[in-house]
Amino acid sequence: MGQENTVVSFLVIAKNAESLLPALLDSLKAQTYPHHLIQCILVDSASEDGTRRIMENFGASCQDEFAGILVLDNPGMILPCGWNVALRQAKGDLIVRVDAHCTLDPDFIANDVAGFERGEKIIGGPRKSVVNEEDPWQRTLLTAEESLFGSGIAAYRHSEETKYVSTLAHGAYAREVFETVGGYDERLARTEDNEMHYRMRKAGYRLFFDSKVRSYHHPRNRFSKMLKQKYQNGNWIGLTLGVSPNCFSLYHFMPLCFVLAVLAALILAICGIWQPLAGLGVLYGVMDVILTILSSRGKKLGARALLLPFMFFLLHAGYGVGTLFGIIKLPFWRLRKENRSCTAMEEVRRCLIDNRRRKEEASS
Repeated sequence: MGQENTVVSFLVIAKNAESLLPALLDSLKAQTYPHHLIQCILVDSASEDGTRRIMENFGASCQDEFAGILVLDNPGMILPCGWNVALRQAKGDLIVRVDAHCTLDPDFIANDVAGFERGEKIIGGPRKSVVNEEDPWQRTLLTAEESLFGSGIAAYRHSEETKYVSTLAHGAYAREVFETVGGYDERLARTEDNEMHYRMRKAGYRLFFDSKVRSYHHPRNRFSKMLKQKYQNGNWIGLTLGVSPNCFSLYHFMPLCFVLAVLAALILAICGIWQPLAGLGVLYGVMDVILTILSSRGKKLGARALLLPFMFFLLHAGYGVGTLFGIIKLPFWRLRKENRSCTAMEEVRRCLIDNRRRKEEASS
C-alpha cells in the first residue's frame, strides 16, 4: 500500500466551537494530501452556538471534494463518547483525530501517512500554542501555557526531536491499533487520552513523535478559563485513579504534592511551628521568580510579566486542589459508575473490524 491509496479518516469532536472551527476546516481544505482519500467525520456534542451549522455547511460545500463527509451527534456530550461515535464510522487505513481548537500545517496529513507507510502505527508531532501577537495579555497567557513550569513536560509541547514518547496530541493511528485495544473509556471526561495511550503501550505499540507533523493549538483567551481547565484536569486525574492508576507518571501528581505540603505547613504554622511554611514559601518563591524570568525572556510582555509568578502559583494550586478533590470524590464516583459498562470499547473494536471486512470484500 502506498500514499496514492492510503485512505485517512479525519475525526473532529466539537462543542460550542463556532469561533475556531472554521480555521480548522480551512486548514483541512489546504492539506496537500489528496482530498479524495480523506474521509471527514465531524461530531457535534450538543453545541448551543453555530458549530453544527458550520459542520453542515462544510459538508454541503465540500462533499464531492473528500471521500465522504459525515456530520454526527454525540449524545454523551463528553469527548470519549464523541470519539467512539466517530470511530464506529471510520473506514480509513489511518485514523487522524484532532481537537476543534487547532489548525494544521498543509503537510500534516501527508507527513502522518508517510510515517504510517514507514511502518509506524501511532504518529504525532509538535503542537504549538499560538495567539494574536499584537495583544500583550494574550502573549502573557501564552507564556503561562507554554512554560514547562506552567503546563507540562510532554514532548508535543516543547520538543523538536524525532523520537518515541509516552503520549501525543493530535495523533494518527493505524486502524489495527483500535481494532486491538478497542474504543475510548466513556467513564472518563478528560483523561481519555492518558488511559488510551497506556492501553496502546501495554498492547506493545510505540508512539512516534515526528517533528514534521506540526499542528497549532489556540489556547483559552481568559485566565479564568485556563484556571478552570487546570482544576478540571487535576480533578479527573484523581478520579481516573479508580479506573487506570498506571496511566499516569509521578509528574502528574507534583501539584498535588505541592498543595499537600502547603496544607501541612499551614497546620504546623497554626500550631506555632512556622519554619516549614517559611522555608516552603522561600523555596517556591525563588523557583517561581527564576522560571518566570526564563519563561518571559524575549516575549515583550512588559509589566504584565510581573503577573506570571501569581499565575503560575494559581495554576499549580488549582491543578493540585482538583486532584485532591478528585481523590476525595473517588469512592462515591466509583459507586455511581460501577454499573456503567465499558461495552462501548468492544463495540468500537467490532465496528472497525466489520468496516475493514466490508471494504476488503468490496475491493475483491
